[in-house]
Formats: sequence, structure tokens, C-alpha cells
Amino acid sequence: MAQRVLKIILPPEAKEHAVALLEAEKDTVFWQEESSEGNFVISALTEADHSETIMDLFEQRYSAVEGFKLIVFPVEAAIPRTDVTEKNEISVDSEVDDAKKLTILRISREELYSDIVDSTKLSTTFILMAVLSTLVVAVGLQKNSVAVIIGAMVIAPFLGPNVALALSTCLGDRELGSNAIRTLFAGVVIVIILSICLGYLFETSTTIPEVGSRTQVDWLDIALALASGCAGVLAFTTGASSAVIGVMVAVALLPPLTVCGLLLGAGNFHEAIGALLLFSTNIICINLAGVATFFSQGVRPRTWWQADKAKKATRIALLLWSFSLGLLALIILYLQMK
Repeated sequence: MAQRVLKIILPPEAKEHAVALLEAEKDTVFWQEESSEGNFVISALTEADHSETIMDLFEQRYSAVEGFKLIVFPVEAAIPRTDVTEKNEISVDSEVDDAKKLTILRISREELYSDIVDSTKLSTTFILMAVLSTLVVAVGLQKNSVAVIIGAMVIAPFLGPNVALALSTCLGDRELGSNAIRTLFAGVVIVIILSICLGYLFETSTTIPEVGSRTQVDWLDIALALASGCAGVLAFTTGASSAVIGVMVAVALLPPLTVCGLLLGAGNFHEAIGALLLFSTNIICINLAGVATFFSQGVRPRTWWQADKAKKATRIALLLWSFSLGLLALIILYLQMK
């Protein structure tokens, strides 16, 4: 996995204790830098999945200390190559539980938050991307062009808000969750209104294969959406590029929502309901898989009281998403039996 450099700034009197903490940490090498404005500066090199442990350790010890600051930098390359796993001292911090060692390797929650929080902002860029991706996918649907539809998925901005919604549940962060819901709702409204207008202006028929295939829901669609949700979260938590994974999430959300709007604009209300059902199934599956993936990776707040609150919120969210999926599954089964 990738490595991280943690630059830690502390008052001079904390030097001895800070060095002792880093010496006790496994898979970590560190060095002292020159002082800055009278403060003690030390940098540590560690694996990305271990950075959260060190960050939690120093935040717990020094968060109330004036002048404390911790900054994380990704490591693109190092000469000579440094294998920090060669340092095998055993950590003396009893707060690092064994269960955490069994979780899938991931970046720290602070990096996750930093990567995701911007995607929840209802910005001009988000609105433009939603408009442009809707226009492109509508053209692709009308022309029955898979290549054009996939091209629209590349610019569709729906991965971030969905992953942010799942992350906010696991962290118990109401502000992040409300921002994610607001942005996602705005994107849905933009797609629906624009596609309705396009459906009114240009004839849309379910005889077009790419349109007709998105007016019905089957079990494979549920599997696709669940896989998309897991992949979307893993793209963020492992620090991998989310561009390609975002295509999977967009494929599950944007085309059926656009088809729904196109058919509403064309007056095909019955078929539009089928497309809306597919969109609803996909968004439920994506968020259910997202919350479950974050939870299984041990993404939770640092303090125990916040973690307890977030754990309850996660359980409630999993129950609600699972109940919603079960209800939709019954509807799908009923429609297939008709």
C-alpha cells in the first residue's frame, strides 16, 4: 500500500514524549526537523493504513495543547526506497485493538473525509457536470449508443455524494450527511427536469433497446448496484483513483433516472415508473453496500462516545436500507409474476 509522511508540530517541552511515542510504533521511521517559530517539528514515515493509528495517538495526547498541528502528505516516491515494515517494534499503545488489524487496508478517516467532503458541496461545477452528463446520456439513449452512454458516466458527479452519505452514517456526522443529501437531491432534480424537457422535445420510445432495458428491474440489477456501492467505497478507502469506479455508480443511477424523465416527457407514464423503480433500487443498494463496506473496514470516530453514537446510526441505516431493499424486492417479484 502507499505510504504517508506525517509532519507533527509540538511545543519544545513535548519533544521527549513525542519521540518515545514514535519509537514505540511499529512500521514507522521518523526524523527530527528544524524548529518552526520555537516549536518542535518531527516527521514520521509509515504505511497509509497505519497513519490513522498514529494520528489518533497524537490527537488524543496533544489536541488540547496550544501549537499542536499534524499534517499528512502522500508519498509519491522515495530515494532510496524505504520499507517501513522492516521496523518491527511492538506498539505499546493498548488502545490499538487486535480487531483493527483484521480490517481491510485503508487510508485514515481524516484523509477519507478530506477526499469526500468537497464532493458534497452544491457548486457550479457539480451543477454543470450534472447538466452535461444528462445531455450526453440522453443523446446516447436516443441513438442507442453504449459508447456515448459510458462517456456520459465519466463526467457524471454522483459517486461523491453517495459515498459521503455512507461515510456520514459511519462517522455520525450530521453536517456531512445533510450536505450529501442536499447535493444528491439537487442532482436528481436537475436530471429529472432536464430529461423531461428533452423527452417532450424529442420522441422517446421503449423500442430503443438502451431505453427499454432500463424500464424493468431484475435481480442482476440489484447485484450490479451492490457491487457498485462496494467498489465506490473501496476506491476512496484504498486511496485508488475513483474515476473508473465512478462510472459504475453513474451507470447504475444516471441512465435509469434519465430514462424516467425522457418517458415522462414523452407521456409514457407506465414505463417511466419502471425506470424510477430501477433507479430507486440502485440507489438503495449503493448506499446499503457503502455503509456495510465502511463499517466492515472499521471506519468510525476516534472517541468512544462518538463511536457509540455512530455505531447506533450505522445499525439503524443498515436496517432501513435493508428494509427498503426487501420491500422493493417484493415489488420486483410481484411484477415478475404478473
